[in-house]
Amino acid sequence: MQAPQQFPGWRPAGPLPQTGPPPVAVPQPPHYPPPGRPPYGRNMVSLRGWPSFPEQLPEFDPAAAPDTPEELFLAWLTEAGEHVLAPHAVTLSTVDEDGAPDARVVILKDVGAPGWAVATSSDSPKGQQLQANPRAALTFFWPGRGRQVRVRGTVAPAAPEVSAADFLARPPASRAEAYLGHQSEILDDPARLPEAAAAAERWVAENPDTAPETWTRYLVRPDSVEFWQAAHDRRHLRLRYRRDGATWVRERLWP
Repeated sequence: MQAPQQFPGWRPAGPLPQTGPPPVAVPQPPHYPPPGRPPYGRNMVSLRGWPSFPEQLPEFDPAAAPDTPEELFLAWLTEAGEHVLAPHAVTLSTVDEDGAPDARVVILKDVGAPGWAVATSSDSPKGQQLQANPRAALTFFWPGRGRQVRVRGTVAPAAPEVSAADFLARPPASRAEAYLGHQSEILDDPARLPEAAAAAERWVAENPDTAPETWTRYLVRPDSVEFWQAAHDRRHLRLRYRRDGATWVRERLWP
């Protein structure tokens, strides 16, 4: 019988002769799931092996935190911007008409005394949800720095002229995208998208100083802002600012 063609990495079946020191026993991961448990999450062994944070984490002394959360947040945001992409990306969480949670990533526009600003069209799903239930949560996560910031509060639209200025400050492509409309609706015919995009781009070029009435900057006025700093020993540092009238109360939280 003709021998099979030997491709790279091919070897005959059976044990190879021992030519060196005995191999070192490598510990194997425990059986998952444990005997008697249903086979849910069978890939969790490999998932748990992925690193969560870098070896070097920034220092954080909650006792030295400033009086307001905005000041600490801007310091963390600036520091994150030196290490990660899109540090101003934030998960905006709302609830729909049935009370079911909804979340999406948007861009933080500003932070100040009036509130933490994000923007969208008032007729978008998130705009409609904020109108029906004007409460929201913002979540920033910078895994490259082992840091998270959570904001919870009430939401109100900014003045129309502020929303218009926000829209006109967007790049032309972003303004054209806003004029497309139909956000999150079913796209039955993908061929309609380039046609609608071209029409929106022409509109923006012909009307460079016009903002849609539906474009809205929303201001999240925090009731609480929590800062979370990871620690490799799992004794994570958590500092919460809680609004108390016109001032902020700082509270350390258990990990």
